[in-house]
Amino acid sequence: MENSLRYDGDSKSLRIHAKEKIPLASKTLLQAKFCLQCWIGSRVSVRVKRNLISEMFRYLALIVRHFYPELSASMGFGIQLDKDEQSSYSLRGKKAFPVTASGLSLARGAVELAWNILNFQKDQDVRTKIGYDICDQVPYFKIRENNWTLHADINGKWNVRFDS
Repeated sequence: MENSLRYDGDSKSLRIHAKEKIPLASKTLLQAKFCLQCWIGSRVSVRVKRNLISEMFRYLALIVRHFYPELSASMGFGIQLDKDEQSSYSLRGKKAFPVTASGLSLARGAVELAWNILNFQKDQDVRTKIGYDICDQVPYFKIRENNWTLHADINGKWNVRFDS
């Protein structure tokens, strides 16, 4: 199971994200994701304290994905239930196109400069990135130290993430 702790400047709250991929067949898997809201360090209203479990739940998503390796493509169908008990359905398709004849380079929606510092201190690797998101037209930077990541952009949006 992949899990992470995330904190962002907009919601000013800590969230726990988890994702599990369960194989159903050789080229098919079930992907389950959920998110729990935490109120560590913030004031919690009386209403929230009474319904703490239901208020902690942010969303649960299930998606069945099928891969077509010969086409470098995948398709998926899923359902998501959010904390307002609203359900939404999704149909997802993904196709990779080679940019070079060798297929070793892929197109992305950002331009980045990255600097990796191995063994910055003992058993500590640091990666810094400065980039420009072409889709959103926003410059940003990332600093990653082993499992911790700080991401911020020029619009003042930021988040901190811990991957275990």
